Amino acid sequence: MDRNTERYQRWLYGLILLLVLPALLINLGVLTLIDDEALRAWVALEMRLSDNYIVPQLHGEFYYKKPPVYNWMLLSVFQLTGSMDEWSIRIPTVAFLLLYCGTIYYFVRKHFSHEMAFLSALAFLTCGRILFYDSFLGLIDISYSWVTFLSFMVFYHLAARERWLAAFAGSYFLAAVGFLMKGLPSVVFQGFTLIAWLVYQKQFRRLFQWQHILGGLVFVAVVGSYYAAYLQYNSLEELASVLFNESAKRTAGRYPLWFTLFHLFTYPFELLIYHFMPWGLLALYLFRRRSWSQVWQHPFIAFVFLTFLVNVTVYWTAPKVHPRYVFMIIPLLFITLLYLHEQQKQDRPWPYRVTMKLLLFCCLILPPAALAPLFLERLQATPWLWAKSLSLFVAFSALAYGAWKFREARLLTTAAVLLVVRIAFNWFALPDRHANDFGDVVRKDALRVAQEYQSADLRVYKDTEWQPMTSFYMTREAGRIIPIDWETPDTSAYYIIDPKAYPFVPYEKQDELLMRHGGKVYDIVKF
Repeated sequence: MDRNTERYQRWLYGLILLLVLPALLINLGVLTLIDDEALRAWVALEMRLSDNYIVPQLHGEFYYKKPPVYNWMLLSVFQLTGSMDEWSIRIPTVAFLLLYCGTIYYFVRKHFSHEMAFLSALAFLTCGRILFYDSFLGLIDISYSWVTFLSFMVFYHLAARERWLAAFAGSYFLAAVGFLMKGLPSVVFQGFTLIAWLVYQKQFRRLFQWQHILGGLVFVAVVGSYYAAYLQYNSLEELASVLFNESAKRTAGRYPLWFTLFHLFTYPFELLIYHFMPWGLLALYLFRRRSWSQVWQHPFIAFVFLTFLVNVTVYWTAPKVHPRYVFMIIPLLFITLLYLHEQQKQDRPWPYRVTMKLLLFCCLILPPAALAPLFLERLQATPWLWAKSLSLFVAFSALAYGAWKFREARLLTTAAVLLVVRIAFNWFALPDRHANDFGDVVRKDALRVAQEYQSADLRVYKDTEWQPMTSFYMTREAGRIIPIDWETPDTSAYYIIDPKAYPFVPYEKQDELLMRHGGKVYDIVKF
């Protein structure tokens, strides 16, 4: 690498570090919560309102689908910020994403250059699914994936030093934390990873030695301690059934054979070409026979790639899985692909040439695209429209020149470009989406109802199906749990009822409540 490229690369490192926080934080709280975000916050809110931090509840009823650790994290943030608004619900995602990227950098740097470690972290941060969706939503998956990824790394690095007790105990402790966040998937990740690596290393006997047994007991102690406390409030029978069904409901056996076969064929393309671009392009290296031999030559790369392969099969064979379910193994794939890129870039094989040309093309088309908001009618009310568009044009032009001029730094330039694209997305797409979001209309209606019935005895009628976003906003605004009433209606209370679910129940309609999904409108009634 010549001196000019080195100077340019150092400049890029600084630029990227400057761009990360604006890219992740601008307009973070502007969008109305989606149901999955609201569900996590709602469980945490009812914990606070009920003063019961052990047993998750919704509408005062037991909630079994997720253990409570992530809700405890949210409660800590709510305590620190003094708020339960959209920003407070989403800031843990940003914090854990940065922590995750730092963890990727730390462990990759133990084996490779600063540049490769930095790119490995950036590839995860700037892949399409993370940068333009999950990084600005208050979901459990990035924090859970960080815990799981950390368990992989702890096990490998301690096992490589033959500190077997620490390797098993540390990884099982993290698996227990993961279990108390999301349930049975942590058991699968732990089991598949340990078995695959120990078989590969011809050390399968380690599973039957005292170090592994003590490590397993760490898992039992952590998980068992929580459920011993849980038993003081409720039995475990239904909880165990729901946790198992939550993990099994997306498996192949639940769907027709043709659907499963179609998923088997399309899943790799969906994963790499759609959700995790542009870094999925590097998977072209896997079509070279030489790449497979290079993977197994390096112990760390052999571990990360094997861990990816054995764990991705769970989702490859399971139709209707969300991309966020594999966030813990995607960095393992990116590390492997970047390693192959580094190993083969001197020869410039066809995957290298194709990847570099496509990345350059993407960088070159962005400067004129930066001017598009100036001509879009629905964006004309954007504050500082001209200043934002012109600043993006200048930034994209400078980076496009860098991508063309300094080929050896093109991957790093692409990461910087993606962060600038995210800032443009924050400035233009998020406010526009919010302005045209029916969900915001529903949110305002939920707040209105909660305010108007603040002093009333408001309940949910029996099996009226609830949507978490509405429930969270109403509960937060009311400052109390809105219970489900399964008994004979109280004539002095107000009830929220789905008129289509109970078409023959007589009542006096008082008001309406909008729902976000299914075109539903619920009635607020008295009996």
